[in-house]
Amino acid sequence: MEALLGALGACTSVDVAMILAKKRQKLESLEVSVSGERAPEPPEVWTKIEIVYRLAGQLDEKAVRDAIELSQNKYCSVAAMLGKAAKITYRHEIVGPKT
Repeated sequence: MEALLGALGACTSVDVAMILAKKRQKLESLEVSVSGERAPEPPEVWTKIEIVYRLAGQLDEKAVRDAIELSQNKYCSVAAMLGKAAKITYRHEIVGPKT
């Protein structure tokens, strides 16, 4: 079950990085943390999932927000599949360029 969360993190992080590159954003690093809650009864599927994106670089807030939303709502097939059973929420944090 935890591998599903890992697959979600990998899928969306690749999407976000590629979208930001197309938008000519200077992404230096991207860290994605995924956590969730499971149903108490078997088959104990994921019912709530939270994704936290931590990005570093010279990034435009709107470009980051749009990239994440595109990944979650259009491109990431893992999010589409898990979203049928779980409520997926996400947030992001942008830090400036690394020195």
